[in-house]
Amino acid sequence: MKNILRLVGFCSIITFMHCKNEPSEAVHTPQLSRFVAANSDPEAIMIADAAIEACGGTEAWNAVKGLKWNFFGRRWLLWDKENQHVRIDNTQNDTKLLLDLKTMKGRVYKDGKEWTEPDTVQKYTNMAYKQWINDMYWLVAPLKIKDEGVRLRYLGEDTTQTGIASDVIELKFDSVGVTPQNMYKLWVGKNSKLVAQWAYYSDATDSVPSMITPFDNYLRYGNVFISGDRGGKRQLTGIKVFEELPKEWFENFDALDFEHL
Repeated sequence: MKNILRLVGFCSIITFMHCKNEPSEAVHTPQLSRFVAANSDPEAIMIADAAIEACGGTEAWNAVKGLKWNFFGRRWLLWDKENQHVRIDNTQNDTKLLLDLKTMKGRVYKDGKEWTEPDTVQKYTNMAYKQWINDMYWLVAPLKIKDEGVRLRYLGEDTTQTGIASDVIELKFDSVGVTPQNMYKLWVGKNSKLVAQWAYYSDATDSVPSMITPFDNYLRYGNVFISGDRGGKRQLTGIKVFEELPKEWFENFDALDFEHL
C-alpha cells in the first residue's frame, strides 16, 4: 500500500470536473510522515504544527479509521482510511464507484448495471481516484500541511477576506506527482491557530490565485476538527468519522442511506 501511495504527489485541477477553481491533492499515506524539515522555514513549520494540532493533532488523525462526507452536493464518499478502500455514490445519477487503493483496482455501476469492460472499468477507476484525491483534500487539507514533498515558507502577517488576523504560509512541492508546479497559501488564525482561508495557484509563477475560499465553522468529529464550509455553495456536508466501516459497503453496490450512516 505505502509503495503505491508514495508514487503520487499533488495533482492539478481535475479536468473532468470542468471547474478551474477546485484544487486537488494526491495522498501519500494515511499518516503525516516523511516531511523534510530542512526544506522549509522553521517559522513556517512552527505555524504548520500549530495548525495541525488545532485540528486534533497527528495522533488523532492517524487514529481515524474512516470518513464519510458529501462533496458540494455532487457525490457521497466513504473512505476506509485504515484498509484503503473508497466508495463514491453520485447524487445526480446512479453511478457508483468502488476503489481499492492498495491495488488500484475498481468496479463500476452505472445505468442500472455493473460494467466489466476493461476500458470502461479503467476509465471510471481513474475517475474515482481523482475524485477521491480532490474531495479528500478539500475536506482535510489542514491535516496534510506536512505531507511528503511539501515545502513551507513563511510569508508574514495578513488578514483574511473576513478580517481574521493570520500568519500566512506558502505551500510548494518537490518534483512529485503530476503537477508539482501547483502552489497554495494558507492563512492560519493567530488566535485559533486554525486554517481560516486558502488560496490556490495552478502555477507557482502565477501572481493571482485561481481561487480563494474560507475555512469556516470547524466542528469536532471524533477527536479531529474539520471545516466543511468553503463559503457560499461550496459545502462539504454529512461529515462523519468512523471507528469501523463494514467491509460490505466496499464490496457491493447495495443502496446506502448516507444521511443516516
